[in-house]
Amino acid sequence: MPEHRIYRMAFAKVYPLYVQKAERKGRTQDEVDQIICWLTGYDTDGLKRQIDCGCDFEAFFAEAPALHPNASLIKGVVCGVRVEEVDDPLMQKIRFLDKLIDELAKGKAMEKILRA
Repeated sequence: MPEHRIYRMAFAKVYPLYVQKAERKGRTQDEVDQIICWLTGYDTDGLKRQIDCGCDFEAFFAEAPALHPNASLIKGVVCGVRVEEVDDPLMQKIRFLDKLIDELAKGKAMEKILRA
């Protein structure tokens, strides 16, 4: 099966789109960062380093300290695909992040987004 193009896309190119999506709905960059850090285990300095280095999504998730144990509680549809049913582990992580950003943009409370 061919590799998905998103794997080689620079995380730094997509990150501003996540922030723009959130800000259009009255949310903040800090909330986007909090979601990304929660999911991946990066701290804010680590996240900034990943953005500055221009790494692709594959490296971004490969170098992530640890996927949050509650990530398996993320359920729902992104782009017509149920995130909990995605077979490819990397694509599932990307879809988890997409789903969390969607929830933020839809006004969901941070406690619920972070599966607290």
